[in-house]
Amino acid sequence: MDAFDHADDELDGELDDLGEFEGDDPLDDDLLEETLRHAAAIMDPVPAQLQQTAVEAYALYSLDTRLAELTFDSLVHGIPVRGAVEAPRMLTFHTDELTVDVEVSAHGLMGQVLPPQEARIEVLSGPQLASPPTLSADDMGRFAGDLHVTGPFALRLRTDAEVFMTEWLRV
Repeated sequence: MDAFDHADDELDGELDDLGEFEGDDPLDDDLLEETLRHAAAIMDPVPAQLQQTAVEAYALYSLDTRLAELTFDSLVHGIPVRGAVEAPRMLTFHTDELTVDVEVSAHGLMGQVLPPQEARIEVLSGPQLASPPTLSADDMGRFAGDLHVTGPFALRLRTDAEVFMTEWLRV
């Protein structure tokens, strides 16, 4: 009998001592999950900034908020333009109830809510320590502001009737 046969016999004996594996026991699954979570928290903890960003992103979620779908983006659908001046990015968001046209340029944001109505537009971007910057749409639905958007952003529109939120985009 060589060393490998001896080790194999020992392993077989240990497996026999364990008995039949019971994989359907929820307590075993819960214990395994708890052990794995604890090990992951020690060996590979979530960075504090990432955890804070996730908490803030979840806080933006609301069951009452309706998603406004991006239906036009000049980066995708636009006609190429030659010239020294960079063309503004044109975006259109749509729901069953309204359409929002937005122009993002070096000068800020400008747009219109259709059908025309007053609204409050919050410009959301990354982690926010304070309340997000807000623009007001007049009774014709027009809004503008010198907010310089960089990185990912979304708009949350509050009308008298409902709250809408656009998809997140990167400028």
